[in-house]
Amino acid sequence: MLKLESVHTSYGRIEAIKGISLEISRGEIVCLIGSNGAGKSTTLMTISKILTPSRGSVIFEGNDIKELPPHKIVSIGISQVPEGRRIFPKLTVGENLEMGEYLAVSGQRSAVSRRGEAVPRPKDNQLEHVFNLFPILKERQKQMGGTLSGGEQQMLAIGRALMSKPKLLLLDEPSLGLAPIIVSKIFKTIRELNAEGLTILLVEQNAKAALRLAHRGYVMESGRITKEGKGRDLLDDPDIKKAYLGE
Repeated sequence: MLKLESVHTSYGRIEAIKGISLEISRGEIVCLIGSNGAGKSTTLMTISKILTPSRGSVIFEGNDIKELPPHKIVSIGISQVPEGRRIFPKLTVGENLEMGEYLAVSGQRSAVSRRGEAVPRPKDNQLEHVFNLFPILKERQKQMGGTLSGGEQQMLAIGRALMSKPKLLLLDEPSLGLAPIIVSKIFKTIRELNAEGLTILLVEQNAKAALRLAHRGYVMESGRITKEGKGRDLLDDPDIKKAYLGE
């Protein structure tokens, strides 16, 4: 589904990603682990086109998408949940979710069926799906996003990303700063979404939990991929245990 081939991305003169290659097949959970500053978030932002690679190819469903603007990346089926959640604090929960589904419905607002009846907006079923995943969001539809707890804001950020009905979901540090009980809920939700068929690329500080959840994983160090393999195999790797699992 997604393939990065020799991708380089820089911040000015500083090269943050140095020729990485990775691949994600449809229906997988793939995790990306590494220390702070390794280039993990930069990788996600490069896929989302928040950052533009200087070299290499980003192939999604057989097409090189590195020249597409960010809103087109969303419209072809890639959605990102950024590190730190970055919800709209002065919009309500409902309005935040509407922002997530805007691209999916903008071209269909006036659609009608052959019988002259309005075609249901994609939002209708997807919104219910988000509320089923996170019932608290339904209860707080009219509450300002900035008044939610950290865990609720993370649920809102994931829900907002799901409103565009993505084929590939990019998750950047979803457990960051959250209580263990909320982290368990978030990881359970990730597992449920994948069981429904959603492909997921996960960047996560909790390497042990990420590798247990993922089908496959990649390890990044200083902007390069240094290891790859099945999640369980990486869990048993002595170097990974020492560097990232505290063992």
